[in-house]
Amino acid sequence: MVHSTWGDWFVRDEIEATDPGDGVSVWYLGCNGFVLRSATTTLYVDPYFGEGDPPTLVRMIPVPMDPADATLCDAVLVTHEHIDHMHPPSFEPLVADLGADLYAPSASYAEPDYDGEIPVDGDQRNEIAAGDSFEVGDFTVHVEGANDPDAVEPVSYVVEHESGTFFHAGDSRPAAAFADVGERYDIDVGALAFGTVGSIYEPEPDRGVRTKWYMDENEVIEAATQLRLTRLLPSHHDMWQGEGGDPKVLHDHAVSHEYPRVVEPPYVGCSVRLDEPGIRRLDALDGE
Repeated sequence: MVHSTWGDWFVRDEIEATDPGDGVSVWYLGCNGFVLRSATTTLYVDPYFGEGDPPTLVRMIPVPMDPADATLCDAVLVTHEHIDHMHPPSFEPLVADLGADLYAPSASYAEPDYDGEIPVDGDQRNEIAAGDSFEVGDFTVHVEGANDPDAVEPVSYVVEHESGTFFHAGDSRPAAAFADVGERYDIDVGALAFGTVGSIYEPEPDRGVRTKWYMDENEVIEAATQLRLTRLLPSHHDMWQGEGGDPKVLHDHAVSHEYPRVVEPPYVGCSVRLDEPGIRRLDALDGE
């Protein structure tokens, strides 16, 4: 079950009420989840609306929406099998109720970090691998490689639209594949997982254990340089107790490098446009 902290206003009055016009709006859902909307097509990437698994995984941010309240979704893209990326309660309403297609590596279906069944059958179940490309509405999605030593079969996604290009690295660290991606695509906005080396509770030995899941400051800038990112969206730093980081420090790490050109740390619920710089706050705050 998913329990939205914010009720249904965010998905109804913010995401689905926005008119993207000729461009693409991208909302940050927290963790490593994003929603991309054009005038005709809606994509969810790595949506996770679960509450974690305390005390091992202690969620530190709100659950901004219940996917059962969504009315628009054409596809869900999953980067790897970890539960905060391949989470059936978070994508099942989008697939079962809205008819969206699910795209995920084969290992995400075969070896998910989820105890229940993966409730996707037939034509909606799509197994993808690096090198694949497919169309979803007016988006072209390219599946690229990734470097996540904690995952079985990680991938990254390049999502192209006539107004701009979005890149999602999953939980990857700097990767040899990213240099090739940076050469082949002109990426406007890229999401990279940022965190720290922290302490995560483990039942054995019943205490916190030193853990590194995501990129540190230097690795994030290294990956952004490989990808030649124009704008960097640091993600995942807000999610787990013990694995957090302050994305504002990335400005200092990036200042002497050519890439990324801009660092735009989002809060949960914030959005960006692919064709215009700047973080956009929730429309409800404008009072219009």
